[in-house]
Amino acid sequence: MTTFADLGVDQDIVDALASKGIVDAFPIQEQTIPLGLPGQDIIGQAKTGTGKTFGFGIPVVQRLGLTPEPGVKALIVVPTRELAVQVYEDMDMLTQNRATSVVAIYGGKAYEGQIDQLKAGAQIVVGTPGRLIDLSNQRLLDLSGAVEVVLDEADKMLDLGFLADIEKIFQKVPAVRHTQLFSATMPGPIVALARRFMSNPIHMRANDPDEGLTQANIKHLVYRAHSLDKDEVIARILQAEGRGKTVIFTRTKRAAQKLVDELGDRGFNAAAVHGDMSQESRERSMAAFKAGKRDVLIATDVAARGIDVNDVTHVINHTIPDDEKTYLHRAGRTGRAGKTGIAVTFVDWDDLHKWALINRALEFGQPEPVETYSSSPHLYTDLDIPEGTKGRLVTAPKAQAPKAQAPKSAASDDSDATSEGAARRRRRRRGGSGSGAEAQDAAPRPEGSGTHDGGGSEHHDGNAAPRRRRRRRSGGSGANAAPVA
Repeated sequence: MTTFADLGVDQDIVDALASKGIVDAFPIQEQTIPLGLPGQDIIGQAKTGTGKTFGFGIPVVQRLGLTPEPGVKALIVVPTRELAVQVYEDMDMLTQNRATSVVAIYGGKAYEGQIDQLKAGAQIVVGTPGRLIDLSNQRLLDLSGAVEVVLDEADKMLDLGFLADIEKIFQKVPAVRHTQLFSATMPGPIVALARRFMSNPIHMRANDPDEGLTQANIKHLVYRAHSLDKDEVIARILQAEGRGKTVIFTRTKRAAQKLVDELGDRGFNAAAVHGDMSQESRERSMAAFKAGKRDVLIATDVAARGIDVNDVTHVINHTIPDDEKTYLHRAGRTGRAGKTGIAVTFVDWDDLHKWALINRALEFGQPEPVETYSSSPHLYTDLDIPEGTKGRLVTAPKAQAPKAQAPKSAASDDSDATSEGAARRRRRRRGGSGSGAEAQDAAPRPEGSGTHDGGGSEHHDGNAAPRRRRRRRSGGSGANAAPVA
């Protein structure tokens, strides 16, 4: 294995990496760091989870020097908010032994904190296109000194329709700069973008040309499942032997939230990340997942690229992705950093045509997904689920202490008295008296007024109101007023 020190990385950066247990370089890092350090433009292509962030991040940090001048000197553009947070954390770690400041600029968060960090002189900006252009147009973000520019996950930029924004950003940075572009795939428009905005780039691929499209260290299981049985199947998969952190992808925000609630009811510690949540809530969910406080994360595709956690053991596609690229991005959340993983995909009857296209594109050789139910024996053997497992976590019932018959205290007597009083007041109200009658009892009555026998409702038998109306009409008072003819 090649260490980062062997690649010519400065000792303070090597120490920062070592503090996180990172010593040996991945293949994409071995290829790109020696070229990036002297300033060669690079197109880096490698599957997700292979260390592209350090592949471009280490050259950026080292080229800026130990004490760069205040102001934006490096710009890293990413497609999603979640990825912005992830790249920011990695860059912040690389600079922990330097006087270099990193700021994340993305939507869904208040402007003030981001603007304050820019005004304080942050040298490295990690951001999404929309917020970057917004702050630049407001003249709050000056990119005229950004001599290091990185486009990360360029193919996702294309998918999300950001290429026009990328062109605007390139118009705001210096014409002479060091540019790096990293991506898992290289569609035609991305290649054209690289030719237009890069200077004699070297295209580096970190995979064997003979390697299959899907990672060999991920086990892919495809089941034709009934929609009403999916939650039960998932709950049993979550009890498989060796199951660690798990990411479940849904097609819609509503399905994501519904599944979180369902798994919570079944006893699982699940969190969600989807578009109906505030950015702060999404970040809290992601942080809890990374820290291990939640071991199941349910997400829509908007969050897929920001889930950079090396110990995800299972990915479950609650609904089949729309195409093979999305499938690869989802499945790529597991099997990272050389570890093994399992990707399970449910195919509804109506989506068999989608699976046929994905199967053909990725050369799975599984044209017919296996019909699978929560009781299917092959489900248990495929995923190493203990025999007899049901779709609900079994917890020991809590022992309930017998309720002691405590003697009535004065407080309880007061409570009972209060209840009696309330009942009497209700009866008075039904009888036409109530608190107004009590007030009359307490206050001196004017001559000619009064109630029948000083009457509460118990004297009127519920007929007080009609009698009082008859007394008013006749102008009399007291009990012997003559009724109106």
